[in-house]
Amino acid sequence: MKKILLLTSAALALASCDMDINDNPNYPANDAMTSELQFPAAINAVATACGDALFNDAGFFVQYFDQRPEANQYNDLAELNIDETSDLFMRPYRVLYAGALQDLKEIADRSTNTRDLFITQVMRTQTFQILVDCTDKTPYTEILQGNSNSTPKYDDGQFVYESVLKELDDAEAAISEFDTKITLNDPVFNGSLAQWKGYANALRLRMYLRFIDANIDAAGYTAKAKALVDAGEFFTGDVAWDVYTNQQGQWNPWYATYNALSAQNHAAAYPIVEYYKAMNDPRISYAIAKRSSDGTYVGLYPGSKQDNVFWSGSTPKNADVSAISYSPMAAAPICLFTQSELQFLIAEVQLRFNNDAAAAQQAYEAAVKSDFAARGIDGADDFLAASGAWTPVSSDNLKLIYMQKWVALFMRDHLEAWSEQRRTDVPKVSAVTAAQVKANPTLYTPGELLIPVRNMKGNGGLCLSIPYSSDSRKYNVNTPAVRTITDRVFWDVK
Repeated sequence: MKKILLLTSAALALASCDMDINDNPNYPANDAMTSELQFPAAINAVATACGDALFNDAGFFVQYFDQRPEANQYNDLAELNIDETSDLFMRPYRVLYAGALQDLKEIADRSTNTRDLFITQVMRTQTFQILVDCTDKTPYTEILQGNSNSTPKYDDGQFVYESVLKELDDAEAAISEFDTKITLNDPVFNGSLAQWKGYANALRLRMYLRFIDANIDAAGYTAKAKALVDAGEFFTGDVAWDVYTNQQGQWNPWYATYNALSAQNHAAAYPIVEYYKAMNDPRISYAIAKRSSDGTYVGLYPGSKQDNVFWSGSTPKNADVSAISYSPMAAAPICLFTQSELQFLIAEVQLRFNNDAAAAQQAYEAAVKSDFAARGIDGADDFLAASGAWTPVSSDNLKLIYMQKWVALFMRDHLEAWSEQRRTDVPKVSAVTAAQVKANPTLYTPGELLIPVRNMKGNGGLCLSIPYSSDSRKYNVNTPAVRTITDRVFWDVK
Protein backbone atom coordinates (compact mmCIF):
# COMPACT_ATOMS: atom_id res chain seq x y z
CA MET A 1 0.00 0.00 0.00
CA LYS A 2 2.81 2.43 0.78
CA LYS A 3 3.98 2.27 -2.84
CA ILE A 4 1.08 4.58 -3.68
CA LEU A 5 3.09 7.46 -2.22
CA LEU A 6 5.50 7.24 -5.13
CA LEU A 7 2.77 6.81 -7.71
CA THR A 8 0.83 9.89 -6.69
CA SER A 9 3.39 12.36 -5.39
CA ALA A 10 2.39 15.02 -7.95
CA ALA A 11 -1.28 14.58 -7.18
CA LEU A 12 -0.71 14.77 -3.43
CA ALA A 13 1.33 17.93 -3.78
CA LEU A 14 -1.50 19.56 -5.69
CA ALA A 15 -4.03 18.46 -3.12
CA SER A 16 -2.13 20.07 -0.28
CA CYS A 17 -1.51 23.46 -1.91
CA ASP A 18 -2.85 26.57 -0.21
CA MET A 19 -5.82 27.57 -2.36
CA ASP A 20 -8.89 29.69 -1.81
CA ILE A 21 -12.12 27.78 -2.39
CA ASN A 22 -13.78 30.84 -3.87
CA ASP A 23 -11.24 31.02 -6.71
CA ASN A 24 -12.43 27.67 -8.13
CA PRO A 25 -8.83 26.90 -9.14
CA ASN A 26 -9.68 23.95 -11.39
CA TYR A 27 -6.03 23.24 -10.94
CA PRO A 28 -5.26 20.14 -13.08
CA ALA A 29 -3.61 21.99 -15.94
CA ASN A 30 -2.31 18.98 -17.83
CA ASP A 31 -3.42 15.59 -19.05
CA ALA A 32 -1.40 13.80 -16.37
CA MET A 33 -4.00 14.67 -13.72
CA THR A 34 -6.53 11.91 -14.36
CA SER A 35 -9.38 10.77 -12.14
CA GLU A 36 -7.35 7.69 -11.28
CA LEU A 37 -4.63 9.88 -9.76
CA GLN A 38 -6.98 12.53 -8.45
CA PHE A 39 -8.89 10.16 -6.17
CA PRO A 40 -5.84 9.38 -3.99
CA ALA A 41 -5.17 13.12 -3.89
CA ALA A 42 -8.69 13.70 -2.53
CA ILE A 43 -8.21 11.04 0.16
CA ASN A 44 -4.85 12.55 1.02
CA ALA A 45 -6.48 15.96 1.49
CA VAL A 46 -9.06 14.55 3.91
CA ALA A 47 -6.38 12.61 5.76
CA THR A 48 -4.11 15.65 5.98
CA ALA A 49 -6.88 17.79 7.45
CA CYS A 50 -7.72 15.15 10.07
CA GLY A 51 -4.23 13.93 10.77
CA ASP A 52 -2.27 17.13 11.15
CA ALA A 53 -3.76 20.42 12.40
CA LEU A 54 -7.09 19.02 13.61
CA PHE A 55 -5.33 16.03 15.17
CA ASN A 56 -3.19 18.43 17.17
CA ASP A 57 -5.94 20.85 18.16
CA ALA A 58 -8.47 18.17 19.12
CA GLY A 59 -5.77 16.48 21.22
CA PHE A 60 -5.84 19.55 23.45
CA PHE A 61 -9.65 19.88 23.38
CA VAL A 62 -10.20 16.31 24.58
CA GLN A 63 -7.33 16.54 27.11
CA TYR A 64 -4.87 14.09 25.71
CA PHE A 65 -2.28 16.88 25.39
CA ASP A 66 -1.14 19.88 27.33
CA GLN A 67 1.65 22.36 26.66
CA ARG A 68 4.96 21.04 27.98
CA PRO A 69 6.32 23.38 30.67
CA GLU A 70 9.54 24.59 29.06
CA ALA A 71 8.07 25.35 25.63
CA ASN A 72 5.37 27.77 24.56
CA GLN A 73 4.00 26.79 21.14
CA TYR A 74 0.53 25.82 22.36
CA ASN A 75 -0.14 27.90 25.45
CA ASP A 76 -3.24 29.36 23.79
CA LEU A 77 -4.65 25.93 22.94
CA ALA A 78 -4.07 24.66 26.47
CA GLU A 79 -5.68 27.77 27.95
CA LEU A 80 -8.53 27.96 25.40
CA ASN A 81 -7.38 31.40 24.33
CA ILE A 82 -9.00 30.85 20.94
CA ASP A 83 -11.02 33.07 18.63
CA GLU A 84 -11.15 33.79 14.91
CA THR A 85 -7.75 35.47 14.99
CA SER A 86 -6.27 32.15 16.15
CA ASP A 87 -7.16 30.78 12.71
CA LEU A 88 -7.23 27.13 13.74
CA PHE A 89 -9.43 26.26 10.79
CA MET A 90 -7.70 28.05 7.92
CA ARG A 91 -5.63 25.14 6.58
CA PRO A 92 -8.30 22.46 7.11
CA TYR A 93 -10.83 24.76 5.37
CA ARG A 94 -8.54 25.23 2.39
CA VAL A 95 -7.48 21.61 2.12
CA LEU A 96 -11.00 20.20 2.44
CA TYR A 97 -12.66 22.59 0.01
CA ALA A 98 -9.97 23.42 -2.53
CA GLY A 99 -8.36 20.01 -2.24
CA ALA A 100 -10.75 17.20 -1.36
CA LEU A 101 -14.09 18.57 -2.51
CA GLN A 102 -12.67 20.12 -5.69
CA ASP A 103 -11.01 16.82 -6.62
CA LEU A 104 -14.14 14.82 -5.83
CA LYS A 105 -16.32 17.17 -7.86
CA GLU A 106 -14.06 16.93 -10.89
CA ILE A 107 -13.97 13.14 -10.68
CA ALA A 108 -17.76 12.98 -10.45
CA ASP A 109 -18.22 15.48 -13.30
CA ARG A 110 -16.29 13.35 -15.77
CA SER A 111 -17.22 9.84 -14.59
CA THR A 112 -20.08 7.55 -15.55
CA ASN A 113 -18.85 4.52 -13.62
CA THR A 114 -21.37 4.07 -10.80
CA ARG A 115 -18.88 2.32 -8.53
CA ASP A 116 -16.44 5.20 -8.91
CA LEU A 117 -19.24 7.68 -8.24
CA PHE A 118 -20.23 5.79 -5.10
CA ILE A 119 -16.76 5.73 -3.51
CA THR A 120 -16.33 9.37 -4.47
CA GLN A 121 -19.54 10.11 -2.57
CA VAL A 122 -18.31 8.16 0.47
CA MET A 123 -15.33 10.51 0.72
CA ARG A 124 -17.54 13.55 0.07
CA THR A 125 -19.82 12.47 2.91
CA GLN A 126 -16.98 12.16 5.38
CA THR A 127 -15.53 15.49 4.27
CA PHE A 128 -18.75 17.31 5.06
CA GLN A 129 -19.14 15.39 8.30
CA ILE A 130 -15.75 16.77 9.37
CA LEU A 131 -16.63 20.32 8.34
CA VAL A 132 -19.94 20.29 10.22
CA ASP A 133 -18.41 18.69 13.31
CA CYS A 134 -15.91 21.54 13.51
CA THR A 135 -17.97 24.64 12.68
CA ASP A 136 -21.60 23.48 12.35
CA LYS A 137 -22.65 25.77 9.49
CA THR A 138 -20.55 25.33 6.37
CA PRO A 139 -20.84 26.12 2.64
CA TYR A 140 -22.57 23.26 0.83
CA THR A 141 -25.27 24.04 -1.75
CA GLU A 142 -23.34 26.81 -3.52
CA ILE A 143 -19.72 25.65 -3.36
CA LEU A 144 -17.15 25.41 -6.16
CA GLN A 145 -19.08 27.48 -8.69
CA GLY A 146 -16.16 29.72 -9.56
CA ASN A 147 -16.88 33.23 -10.80
CA SER A 148 -20.59 32.51 -11.07
CA ASN A 149 -20.77 32.48 -7.27
CA SER A 150 -17.60 33.39 -5.42
CA THR A 151 -19.39 33.90 -2.09
CA PRO A 152 -21.24 30.66 -1.33
CA LYS A 153 -23.80 30.77 1.45
CA TYR A 154 -23.33 28.80 4.65
CA ASP A 155 -25.85 26.00 5.16
CA ASP A 156 -27.07 24.72 8.52
CA GLY A 157 -25.14 21.75 9.82
CA GLN A 158 -28.23 19.56 10.20
CA PHE A 159 -29.21 20.21 6.58
CA VAL A 160 -25.70 19.33 5.39
CA TYR A 161 -25.67 16.08 7.38
CA GLU A 162 -29.07 15.09 6.03
CA SER A 163 -28.16 16.03 2.49
CA VAL A 164 -24.89 14.13 2.23
CA LEU A 165 -26.48 11.04 3.79
CA LYS A 166 -29.16 11.17 1.10
CA GLU A 167 -26.48 11.62 -1.55
CA LEU A 168 -24.74 8.56 -0.14
CA ASP A 169 -27.93 6.48 -0.22
CA ASP A 170 -28.67 7.58 -3.79
CA ALA A 171 -25.13 6.84 -4.98
CA GLU A 172 -25.24 3.34 -3.51
CA ALA A 173 -28.68 2.64 -4.95
CA ALA A 174 -27.43 3.74 -8.38
CA ILE A 175 -24.59 1.20 -8.57
CA SER A 176 -25.09 -0.66 -11.83
CA GLU A 177 -24.45 -4.34 -12.41
CA PHE A 178 -22.87 -3.34 -15.71
CA ASP A 179 -20.02 -1.54 -13.88
CA THR A 180 -17.96 -4.51 -12.80
CA LYS A 181 -15.08 -2.81 -11.03
CA ILE A 182 -13.80 0.36 -9.43
CA THR A 183 -11.51 2.05 -11.94
CA LEU A 184 -10.12 4.75 -9.66
CA ASN A 185 -6.75 4.21 -8.03
CA ASP A 186 -7.85 2.96 -4.60
CA PRO A 187 -5.03 2.84 -2.04
CA VAL A 188 -7.44 2.29 0.87
CA PHE A 189 -9.42 -0.82 -0.12
CA ASN A 190 -7.73 -1.92 -3.35
CA GLY A 191 -10.94 -1.73 -5.33
CA SER A 192 -13.16 -3.72 -2.94
CA LEU A 193 -16.74 -2.48 -3.30
CA ALA A 194 -17.78 -4.51 -0.23
CA GLN A 195 -15.21 -2.67 1.88
CA TRP A 196 -16.36 0.71 0.58
CA LYS A 197 -19.97 -0.21 1.36
CA GLY A 198 -18.85 -1.22 4.84
CA TYR A 199 -17.12 2.13 5.24
CA ALA A 200 -20.28 3.93 4.09
CA ASN A 201 -22.33 2.00 6.64
CA ALA A 202 -19.91 2.93 9.41
CA LEU A 203 -20.19 6.61 8.48
CA ARG A 204 -23.96 6.30 8.52
CA LEU A 205 -23.85 4.69 11.97
CA ARG A 206 -21.59 7.40 13.37
CA MET A 207 -23.84 10.15 12.01
CA TYR A 208 -27.12 8.43 12.95
CA LEU A 209 -26.05 8.30 16.61
CA ARG A 210 -25.45 12.04 16.55
CA PHE A 211 -28.97 12.63 15.25
CA ILE A 212 -30.37 10.32 17.93
CA ASP A 213 -28.63 12.07 20.80
CA ALA A 214 -29.72 15.44 19.42
CA ASN A 215 -33.31 14.10 19.47
CA ILE A 216 -33.70 14.69 15.73
CA ASP A 217 -36.09 12.00 14.44
CA ALA A 218 -34.65 9.79 17.16
CA ALA A 219 -37.04 6.93 16.47
CA GLY A 220 -36.29 6.93 12.75
CA TYR A 221 -32.54 7.06 13.15
CA THR A 222 -32.62 4.47 15.92
CA ALA A 223 -34.38 2.08 13.56
CA LYS A 224 -31.75 2.80 10.91
CA ALA A 225 -28.88 2.28 13.35
CA LYS A 226 -30.35 -1.02 14.54
CA ALA A 227 -30.81 -2.19 10.95
CA LEU A 228 -27.17 -1.44 10.14
CA VAL A 229 -25.93 -3.34 13.17
CA ASP A 230 -28.28 -6.26 12.55
CA ALA A 231 -27.05 -6.52 8.95
CA GLY A 232 -23.42 -6.38 10.07
CA GLU A 233 -22.10 -5.20 6.72
CA PHE A 234 -19.12 -3.14 7.83
CA PHE A 235 -15.49 -2.81 6.78
CA THR A 236 -12.74 -5.03 8.14
CA GLY A 237 -9.44 -3.66 9.45
CA ASP A 238 -9.05 0.12 9.73
CA VAL A 239 -9.94 2.78 7.19
CA ALA A 240 -6.52 4.37 7.04
CA TRP A 241 -4.32 6.46 4.79
CA ASP A 242 -1.27 4.26 5.19
CA VAL A 243 1.45 5.80 3.02
CA TYR A 244 4.06 6.96 5.53
CA THR A 245 7.49 5.57 6.40
CA ASN A 246 10.03 6.47 9.05
CA GLN A 247 12.17 8.43 6.62
CA GLN A 248 12.52 12.18 6.36
CA GLY A 249 10.16 13.49 3.72
CA GLN A 250 7.84 10.49 4.12
CA TRP A 251 6.81 10.94 7.75
CA ASN A 252 3.28 11.13 9.07
CA PRO A 253 2.44 14.88 8.76
CA TRP A 254 1.74 15.46 12.46
CA TYR A 255 5.02 13.80 13.37
CA ALA A 256 6.85 15.71 10.65
CA THR A 257 5.53 19.05 11.89
CA TYR A 258 6.27 18.58 15.57
CA ASN A 259 9.44 16.56 15.25
CA ALA A 260 10.79 19.31 12.98
CA LEU A 261 10.13 21.92 15.67
CA SER A 262 12.50 20.03 18.00
CA ALA A 263 10.83 21.79 20.93
CA GLN A 264 9.01 18.83 22.50
CA ASN A 265 5.83 20.84 22.95
CA HIS A 266 3.44 18.13 24.07
CA ALA A 267 2.98 16.93 27.62
CA ALA A 268 0.49 14.23 28.50
CA ALA A 269 -2.59 15.74 30.13
CA TYR A 270 -3.61 14.73 33.64
CA PRO A 271 -6.95 13.05 32.71
CA ILE A 272 -5.56 10.51 30.22
CA VAL A 273 -2.59 9.64 32.44
CA GLU A 274 -4.71 9.16 35.55
CA TYR A 275 -7.23 6.97 33.73
CA TYR A 276 -4.52 4.77 32.27
CA LYS A 277 -3.00 4.37 35.72
CA ALA A 278 -6.32 3.68 37.44
CA MET A 279 -7.12 0.99 34.88
CA ASN A 280 -3.63 -0.55 35.10
CA ASP A 281 -3.61 -0.25 31.31
CA PRO A 282 -0.39 -1.27 29.53
CA ARG A 283 -1.25 1.02 26.62
CA ILE A 284 0.04 3.94 28.69
CA SER A 285 3.52 3.15 27.41
CA TYR A 286 2.55 3.48 23.75
CA ALA A 287 2.93 7.24 23.41
CA ILE A 288 3.46 8.59 26.93
CA ALA A 289 6.93 8.78 28.48
CA LYS A 290 7.72 8.44 32.16
CA ARG A 291 8.88 11.68 33.68
CA SER A 292 12.63 11.91 33.96
CA SER A 293 12.68 13.05 37.58
CA ASP A 294 11.60 9.70 39.04
CA GLY A 295 10.46 7.36 36.25
CA THR A 296 6.74 7.64 36.96
CA TYR A 297 3.80 8.69 34.80
CA VAL A 298 2.53 12.14 35.74
CA GLY A 299 0.16 14.21 33.63
CA LEU A 300 0.02 18.00 33.57
CA TYR A 301 -3.09 19.75 34.83
CA PRO A 302 -4.80 21.31 31.77
CA GLY A 303 -3.96 24.96 31.18
CA SER A 304 -1.79 25.19 34.27
CA LYS A 305 1.80 25.63 33.16
CA GLN A 306 1.81 29.45 33.08
CA ASP A 307 -0.21 29.98 36.24
CA ASN A 308 2.14 31.04 39.03
CA VAL A 309 -0.66 31.24 41.57
CA PHE A 310 -1.67 27.62 40.89
CA TRP A 311 1.94 26.51 41.31
CA SER A 312 2.60 28.81 44.28
CA GLY A 313 5.17 30.79 42.35
CA SER A 314 7.21 27.83 41.13
CA THR A 315 5.97 26.62 37.75
CA PRO A 316 6.76 23.05 36.66
CA LYS A 317 9.71 21.90 34.56
CA ASN A 318 9.78 19.35 31.77
CA ALA A 319 11.24 16.78 34.15
CA ASP A 320 8.17 17.07 36.38
CA VAL A 321 5.66 15.69 33.85
CA SER A 322 5.28 12.98 31.24
CA ALA A 323 5.98 14.00 27.67
CA ILE A 324 4.15 12.68 24.66
CA SER A 325 6.39 10.24 22.80
CA TYR A 326 6.46 11.28 19.15
CA SER A 327 8.24 8.20 17.80
CA PRO A 328 5.17 5.89 17.42
CA MET A 329 3.71 8.44 15.01
CA ALA A 330 6.63 8.64 12.57
CA ALA A 331 5.16 6.13 10.11
CA ALA A 332 1.69 5.90 11.61
CA PRO A 333 -1.25 5.88 9.20
CA ILE A 334 -3.89 8.57 9.47
CA CYS A 335 -7.07 6.87 10.61
CA LEU A 336 -10.30 7.92 8.94
CA PHE A 337 -12.27 5.25 10.81
CA THR A 338 -10.75 2.67 13.13
CA GLN A 339 -12.11 -0.81 13.60
CA SER A 340 -12.00 -0.13 17.31
CA GLU A 341 -14.31 2.90 17.03
CA LEU A 342 -16.68 0.92 14.82
CA GLN A 343 -16.94 -1.90 17.34
CA PHE A 344 -17.57 0.56 20.18
CA LEU A 345 -20.41 2.10 18.16
CA ILE A 346 -21.86 -1.36 17.53
CA ALA A 347 -21.57 -2.16 21.25
CA GLU A 348 -23.46 1.05 22.05
CA VAL A 349 -26.31 0.17 19.69
CA GLN A 350 -26.53 -3.37 21.01
CA LEU A 351 -26.69 -2.14 24.59
CA ARG A 352 -28.86 0.97 24.23
CA PHE A 353 -31.32 -0.05 21.54
CA ASN A 354 -31.25 -3.84 21.16
CA ASN A 355 -30.98 -4.52 24.91
CA ASP A 356 -28.55 -7.30 24.04
CA ALA A 357 -25.84 -7.19 26.69
CA ALA A 358 -24.09 -10.30 25.38
CA ALA A 359 -23.75 -8.87 21.88
CA ALA A 360 -22.67 -5.53 23.35
CA GLN A 361 -19.98 -7.24 25.39
CA GLN A 362 -18.73 -9.12 22.34
CA ALA A 363 -18.39 -5.90 20.34
CA TYR A 364 -16.86 -4.05 23.30
CA GLU A 365 -14.19 -6.69 23.77
CA ALA A 366 -13.51 -6.79 20.02
CA ALA A 367 -13.02 -3.01 20.15
CA VAL A 368 -10.49 -3.19 22.97
CA LYS A 369 -8.60 -6.08 21.37
CA SER A 370 -8.48 -4.23 18.06
CA ASP A 371 -6.92 -1.21 19.72
CA PHE A 372 -4.31 -3.26 21.59
CA ALA A 373 -3.41 -4.97 18.32
CA ALA A 374 -3.20 -1.69 16.38
CA ARG A 375 -0.65 -0.42 18.90
CA GLY A 376 1.32 -3.67 19.04
CA ILE A 377 0.62 -3.94 22.76
CA ASP A 378 0.15 -7.32 24.44
CA GLY A 379 -2.20 -7.98 27.34
CA ALA A 380 -5.69 -7.31 25.96
CA ASP A 381 -7.13 -10.53 27.42
CA ASP A 382 -5.65 -9.82 30.83
CA PHE A 383 -6.96 -6.25 30.73
CA LEU A 384 -10.46 -7.46 29.79
CA ALA A 385 -10.37 -9.95 32.65
CA ALA A 386 -9.41 -7.29 35.19
CA SER A 387 -10.01 -3.54 35.25
CA GLY A 388 -11.39 -3.44 31.72
CA ALA A 389 -13.89 -6.21 32.40
CA TRP A 390 -17.49 -6.01 31.27
CA THR A 391 -19.80 -6.28 34.26
CA PRO A 392 -23.01 -8.26 33.65
CA VAL A 393 -26.21 -6.34 34.38
CA SER A 394 -24.40 -3.10 35.17
CA SER A 395 -25.52 0.41 34.39
CA ASP A 396 -21.86 1.35 34.11
CA ASN A 397 -21.28 -0.64 30.93
CA LEU A 398 -22.31 2.20 28.63
CA LYS A 399 -19.88 4.51 30.42
CA LEU A 400 -17.22 1.81 30.06
CA ILE A 401 -17.83 1.71 26.30
CA TYR A 402 -17.49 5.48 26.05
CA MET A 403 -14.41 5.71 28.28
CA GLN A 404 -12.60 2.93 26.47
CA LYS A 405 -13.43 4.57 23.14
CA TRP A 406 -11.80 7.77 24.42
CA VAL A 407 -8.70 5.75 25.32
CA ALA A 408 -8.69 3.87 22.01
CA LEU A 409 -8.85 7.06 19.95
CA PHE A 410 -5.79 8.53 21.68
CA MET A 411 -3.03 8.94 19.09
CA ARG A 412 -5.34 7.39 16.50
CA ASP A 413 -8.19 9.80 15.67
CA HIS A 414 -8.39 12.87 17.89
CA LEU A 415 -11.07 14.63 15.87
CA GLU A 416 -13.48 11.76 16.45
CA ALA A 417 -12.48 11.56 20.11
CA TRP A 418 -13.42 15.23 20.50
CA SER A 419 -16.70 14.76 18.61
CA GLU A 420 -17.66 11.67 20.60
CA GLN A 421 -16.89 13.36 23.90
CA ARG A 422 -19.17 16.24 22.90
CA ARG A 423 -21.91 13.82 21.86
CA THR A 424 -21.78 11.53 24.90
CA ASP A 425 -20.40 13.86 27.59
CA VAL A 426 -17.99 11.06 28.48
CA PRO A 427 -15.46 11.62 29.86
CA LYS A 428 -17.53 14.10 31.79
CA VAL A 429 -16.21 17.35 33.17
CA SER A 430 -15.18 16.97 36.80
CA ALA A 431 -17.15 18.75 39.47
CA VAL A 432 -13.90 19.59 41.24
CA THR A 433 -11.31 22.07 40.06
CA ALA A 434 -7.71 21.35 39.20
CA ALA A 435 -6.68 23.29 42.32
CA GLN A 436 -8.85 21.03 44.49
CA VAL A 437 -7.42 17.94 42.82
CA LYS A 438 -3.88 19.21 43.34
CA ALA A 439 -4.62 19.75 47.02
CA ASN A 440 -6.46 16.44 47.45
CA PRO A 441 -6.16 13.91 44.57
CA THR A 442 -8.71 11.60 46.23
CA LEU A 443 -11.45 14.06 45.22
CA TYR A 444 -10.81 13.25 41.55
CA THR A 445 -12.36 10.45 39.52
CA PRO A 446 -9.68 9.26 37.09
CA GLY A 447 -10.40 10.16 33.49
CA GLU A 448 -12.75 13.05 34.14
CA LEU A 449 -11.88 16.19 32.21
CA LEU A 450 -10.78 19.27 34.12
CA ILE A 451 -11.63 22.88 33.42
CA PRO A 452 -8.27 24.40 32.39
CA VAL A 453 -6.60 26.32 35.18
CA ARG A 454 -6.36 29.25 32.81
CA ASN A 455 -9.53 29.29 30.74
CA MET A 456 -9.45 32.40 28.60
CA LYS A 457 -12.48 31.93 26.35
CA GLY A 458 -14.33 28.88 27.60
CA ASN A 459 -16.38 30.66 30.28
CA GLY A 460 -15.86 27.80 32.67
CA GLY A 461 -16.28 25.11 30.03
CA LEU A 462 -14.41 23.39 27.23
CA CYS A 463 -14.04 23.97 23.51
CA LEU A 464 -17.27 23.02 21.74
CA SER A 465 -16.52 24.13 18.17
CA ILE A 466 -13.94 25.96 16.07
CA PRO A 467 -14.28 29.56 14.85
CA TYR A 468 -14.63 30.16 11.11
CA SER A 469 -11.57 30.44 8.89
CA SER A 470 -10.06 33.85 8.27
CA ASP A 471 -10.04 32.97 4.57
CA SER A 472 -13.80 32.71 4.69
CA ARG A 473 -14.12 35.91 6.70
CA LYS A 474 -11.84 37.75 4.28
CA TYR A 475 -13.28 36.54 0.97
CA ASN A 476 -16.86 35.51 1.64
CA VAL A 477 -19.38 38.14 2.73
CA ASN A 478 -21.82 35.32 3.54
CA THR A 479 -19.69 34.04 6.39
CA PRO A 480 -21.97 34.03 9.47
CA ALA A 481 -21.48 36.12 12.57
CA VAL A 482 -18.39 35.43 14.62
CA ARG A 483 -18.39 31.95 16.09
CA THR A 484 -16.86 31.30 19.52
CA ILE A 485 -15.60 28.05 21.00
CA THR A 486 -18.60 27.97 23.35
CA ASP A 487 -21.06 27.70 20.43
CA ARG A 488 -22.31 24.15 19.92
CA VAL A 489 -22.68 22.25 16.67
CA PHE A 490 -26.23 21.16 15.87
CA TRP A 491 -25.98 17.64 17.27
CA ASP A 492 -24.38 18.74 20.58
CA VAL A 493 -27.63 19.34 22.45
CA LYS A 494 -27.57 19.51 26.24
